[in-house]
Amino acid sequence: MDISLIRKTLENKQFSILDSTLQSAIVIPIIKVSNELHILFEVRALSLNNQPGEICFPGGKIEKNEDALGCAMRETCEELNVSKNNIEIISKLACLVTPSNMIIYSFCGILHDVKFDSIEFNKHEVASIFSVPIDALLNQDPLLSNMTINLSPPQDFPFHLIQKGKAYRWKTGIYPLYFYKYKNHIIWGTTAKLLKNFLDTLK
Repeated sequence: MDISLIRKTLENKQFSILDSTLQSAIVIPIIKVSNELHILFEVRALSLNNQPGEICFPGGKIEKNEDALGCAMRETCEELNVSKNNIEIISKLACLVTPSNMIIYSFCGILHDVKFDSIEFNKHEVASIFSVPIDALLNQDPLLSNMTINLSPPQDFPFHLIQKGKAYRWKTGIYPLYFYKYKNHIIWGTTAKLLKNFLDTLK
């Protein structure tokens, strides 16, 4: 190994996120309802294995040989049964890393020439959809609850290799969870965190 080889190997290297177990992408879709700008939300189908019945944005797992934007577009088209020609992505938003090592790339998109009441969503993945006026969300201060994240070493952890062994003081983390209310809907968790980031950008 020599420095010229190291330099050549690293010359175009970009930042990456370590230890991710799953990468996904979502779209925060803006749709006009009664001449007012709304955000569209989905309620996940009860037949799904992961998070059935929870509120989310259109999106899903990034497949092999697919980038985040391509995934976000594909999943939105599949879940809402709309054409990609009706979706205008206007911005990249946040990249969220969850405590379960999932990376979520978020985008903001506008649904053009799509009437909310005419959306025939994919019932295998989506139980229902609803929309919320953006102004109603901007005027709301979400409820905040801070979760504590603790590291828990397994029984076979090599304590003999670290300073202080079993007496080592592991750091704890804080993971804020937000809750938005609209009519009979509670928007919380990862969806609310991505929503808040979007709304904070507008303020």
